[in-house]
Amino acid sequence: MKLLFSLVYFIVCLTPVVVPAQSIRRLDGSTIRADSLQRRVQYLMKVANVSGVALAVFNQNKPVFVQTFGLADVPQQKPLINSSILYAASFAKVVFAYQVMQLVEEGVINLDKPLVSYLDRPLVDYIIKGWKRGYADLRGDERYTKITARMCLDHTTGFPNWRWFEADKKLKIKFEPGSRYSYSGEGLYLLQFVIEQLTGTDYETLSQQRVFNPLGMSNTSQIWQPRFDSAVAYGHNREGKPYELMRWKEASAGGSMSTTLADYVKFYTALIQHRGLQLASFREMIRPQVRIRSKQQFGPDASVDSPANDPIDLSYGLGVGVLKSPHGRAFFKEGHDAGWGHYCICFPDKGIAVVIMTNNDNGESIFKELLATSIGDTFTPWQWENYVPYSVVR
Repeated sequence: MKLLFSLVYFIVCLTPVVVPAQSIRRLDGSTIRADSLQRRVQYLMKVANVSGVALAVFNQNKPVFVQTFGLADVPQQKPLINSSILYAASFAKVVFAYQVMQLVEEGVINLDKPLVSYLDRPLVDYIIKGWKRGYADLRGDERYTKITARMCLDHTTGFPNWRWFEADKKLKIKFEPGSRYSYSGEGLYLLQFVIEQLTGTDYETLSQQRVFNPLGMSNTSQIWQPRFDSAVAYGHNREGKPYELMRWKEASAGGSMSTTLADYVKFYTALIQHRGLQLASFREMIRPQVRIRSKQQFGPDASVDSPANDPIDLSYGLGVGVLKSPHGRAFFKEGHDAGWGHYCICFPDKGIAVVIMTNNDNGESIFKELLATSIGDTFTPWQWENYVPYSVVR
């Protein structure tokens, strides 16, 4: 199966979408030809058994290389194309942060005002239907009244990532809000809930009004649309078997969004050009809000402090991670779920960025080399990100 899987996507990769022969500028001033980058992607996919890769590289804050490789559906040998529907995973969190900063500019919400002050009754008294289950678990722990929008966006609420990862499946505050970084989708959803109460508008509608429609992202939604079925890309396990497709019925700022490479490039271009945001708001997003001391982002070492990332001043901004490099500050975001591995990073002082989306559990194993090859990024803290290079896996 492994050999067949490798052969199938290798054949597809031999006939990629044609792009003009051009040079892509990297961080150190060197360049790489588009055809050389294509060949390197194909090689990495082959040796690491990656089903599909969607890649965009930016120079001068504009996309100069946008291409897909491999398969959207391995058993059906369906090619991955720019309009294939991809699960965005936590790439969705950047879209949410972008909208929150718009609302901050408009005076709808303040980053540092306790979220409970925007509600007409105690947070713990709200009954929320659906999978989110509400906030009754927090009754008796008044620390929830301290949580602000800034804490939600920089992951310092004290919430776990998701309550269902906890042994008792209950939502709890695990440390004093605002005191340290700990990645939390629950924090993003709390802010979403408050914004929905404030605006009287559901998050899917807000996203369409504020981002997707203005940017022409016609194949992007926070909930699954029936029209997506004909263009769907599946996430795959390491052997190339598709996972069951999740068709989200409820919008979640933490990660329900489906999109395409073409659409996400439209959003990311707007973001790095700070279109739709004032420059001050964009700078606040990518400014370090809290230093990150953890040895790794997830797993047992997430609670173990380490000086390993002190040289890059690893921090979190608002909706994005932040690091220091010889080429200036950079901001990044990852996305992960079963069958999906995504990563993007931008170096604003250089106007250089890259977006990588993969639909395979092996995808993250090529990130280290792909980042170095495409834009010369050797600063991404891949060990902290829990990325294990394919050469180590083998």
